[in-house]
Amino acid sequence: MSARAFAAAALVAALAACTSVPVRPPAQTAVLDADAQARADARLVAREAAVRALPEFAFTGRVAMSNGRDGGSGRIDWRQVGDRFEVALAAPVTRQSWRLIGGPGGARIEGLDGGPRDGADVGQLLWEATGFDIPVAALAAWAAGTRADPLQSGEAELEYTADGQLARLRQDGWTIDYLDWQPVAAEGAPALPVRINAARDAARVRLIVDAWTLDPVAAP
Repeated sequence: MSARAFAAAALVAALAACTSVPVRPPAQTAVLDADAQARADARLVAREAAVRALPEFAFTGRVAMSNGRDGGSGRIDWRQVGDRFEVALAAPVTRQSWRLIGGPGGARIEGLDGGPRDGADVGQLLWEATGFDIPVAALAAWAAGTRADPLQSGEAELEYTADGQLARLRQDGWTIDYLDWQPVAAEGAPALPVRINAARDAARVRLIVDAWTLDPVAAP
């Protein structure tokens, strides 16, 4: 068995016993008239500005991953500081955990058999180490209900529900469905998603956010 296949098998085996992430159907999208479309676009731009003004944000929750053959689920803790990220993935039953640290200059994954692995491209690093296609470089933006940097991920296509809430985002070959949103917790704070599905080809990532942590100073 290759090192990558062994790492992927170990990851799947460890995550398989974790709390599952239920599947829900995608939100119903609607064709909006010009005025409603403009209001929905303005709402998205305002949320993007609020999120990008945060020097730091974090979320905790549950994640499920599949590559079309293997899959599993576990707990996830994500901390984003500017364009740098620190992600911890844990399997409570087996007590195994992985840690991914990085940013535009590269990334390191810790907790794999054989020791830490480093790479200049975080997506390629994860693919080579585990066999999973995970859009880490863009996932923080998508998880927050915003578009990823178009210079890195290309332009995005957007679809809204009938009441103007973001329902689907397509970017860099991925389709992100927004299934549920949290109520606005504080005046002026951005509305944030709490249930997201992302898919590209056979790759699937499902995320349920149990708690968002926003920098209170930066919230508009």
